[in-house]
Amino acid sequence: MTVGPAGTTTLVDPVTYESGPPFDLLRRLRAAGPVTWVDEPALHGQPAGPGFWLVLRHADVEGVLRDPATFSSWLGATQVRDAADLAWVRRMMLNMDPPDHSRLRRLLARSFTPRAVAALTAAIEATADGLVARMTGGLGAGRCDFAKDVAADLPLLTLADVLGVPAEDRWLMFDWSNRVIGWQDPDYATSAAFDGTGGTPMAREALALRPAPGPDGRMPDPRTRAGMPDLYAYARLLAEEKRRSPGDDVMSILLAQVDEGGGRVSDAEFENMFWLFAVAGNETLRNGLPGGLIALLQHPGALAAVRADPSLLPGAVEEMLRWWTPVMVFRRTATRDTGLGGAPVRAGDKVVVSFTSANRDEAVFADPDAFDVHRAPNPQLAFGHGPHFCLGAQLARAQMRALFAALLRRTSSIELDGPPVLLRSNFQRGVKRLPIRWTAA
Repeated sequence: MTVGPAGTTTLVDPVTYESGPPFDLLRRLRAAGPVTWVDEPALHGQPAGPGFWLVLRHADVEGVLRDPATFSSWLGATQVRDAADLAWVRRMMLNMDPPDHSRLRRLLARSFTPRAVAALTAAIEATADGLVARMTGGLGAGRCDFAKDVAADLPLLTLADVLGVPAEDRWLMFDWSNRVIGWQDPDYATSAAFDGTGGTPMAREALALRPAPGPDGRMPDPRTRAGMPDLYAYARLLAEEKRRSPGDDVMSILLAQVDEGGGRVSDAEFENMFWLFAVAGNETLRNGLPGGLIALLQHPGALAAVRADPSLLPGAVEEMLRWWTPVMVFRRTATRDTGLGGAPVRAGDKVVVSFTSANRDEAVFADPDAFDVHRAPNPQLAFGHGPHFCLGAQLARAQMRALFAALLRRTSSIELDGPPVLLRSNFQRGVKRLPIRWTAA
C-alpha cells in the first residue's frame, strides 16, 4: 500500500477549507515533486477511501487533462470520493470520455460560440448593472452581503436566459447548487430558500419532490439521481415544454439538434446536461465573483488600479480566476499502468488534478501568491484544459467583467464589513457570506 506524506489528511478534510486552501502545504508538496500520494481516511461520517495521486504542477495537470485515453473521466467519474451511483453519473457529459463526450459536446458547442456569447453580453451587462443599482438603492452608502445579495443572482438570471428557465424559478437552481456542491456543509446540505411562492407550476410540481432530511438530519446523497428527484423532475417538465414551444435558448436548440448518426439528445442525456448547467454552470461563477472581490479588497492597490483604469478589468478577471480558483480539484482514473511525474500509477488508481496548486506553480507564475492585475501571460486553469475545457468559459468571463464594471462604476469605495464565511468543501472554494460596506459614486 502506498502511504502519503504526513499531513495530507488536511487536503481531504472539508473543514480545512473553511479557513481557505492549505497553500503552504501545497507549496511544500509541489516543491518535493509533481505528484504525491494522498490517503483518504474516514472523516465526518464518510467511510475511508482508497487514496489517490494528487497532481500538483501546471504542466502535469495539463498533461493529465489532455489524455483521456490514459486518464479517464468515465471509468470512476470525476468526484474525488468514489460515486455511490456510478452507473448513473457516468451518463453525465462531465463524466464521459471520447467519443461519447465528443458527440454531446459538438451538439452543445453550436449554442456556445463566441458570436452567441456576444449576443448575450448586452443582456448580461444590463442585468449586472441592475443588480448593483438594486444594491445601492439610490443611497449614498450602505452595507450588504455581496455573496448572497448580488453575486448569487447574476449567474442565476443569466442561466435562466441561457437555459430557458423562467426567471421566477431561478432560486431552485440556488438550492440545487447548495445541496450538491455544499453537501459537506451543514448550512447548505438542506438548502430550501425557494418555497414555490411566485414560481411556475413546473417549479411547484418539482418542489413537491424535494427530499427532506432523515432521522439523522442528513439529506440523501445529492450526487446521485435518487438524491435530486426535484431537479430531475423539473428537467423532464422543462424538456416537455421546450419540445412543445421551442425558443432560442440553449436547451431548445439542444433538443432540436441531430447528431452525425441522425440521433437526438435522449431524455436521460437532457436531464444530465440540465443538471450540469444548473449546478456546475451556476456554482463556479457564484463563487468566482465574491472570490474576485475578496482578492480586490485584500489588495487595495489592485482595486485602485482597476477603478482608475477599467481597461485593466479583463486581465484582472483572469487573475481573479487564477488567484481564487473556484473549482479546486477534479478526478480522473488511470486506464492502464503508467508513470506520472515519477510516480508508479497503476490501472484503476485515482488521479486528482489540483487546479489550486497548478495556478500557484512557481514555474509558470512569477510570485504566484501575489494578486497582480497586470499579469501577462496568465495561463490559469480555472476552466480546466483539454477535451473537457469549460464550454461556458466565455460566458463566465463576460459576467465577471460586467458585474465588476458595474460595481466599480456605481461605487467610490468598498471595504469588508466583517470576515468572509467560506464553504466547508474540499472541491469548491465557496463563499457563503461576504459582508461589505460601500459608498456610492
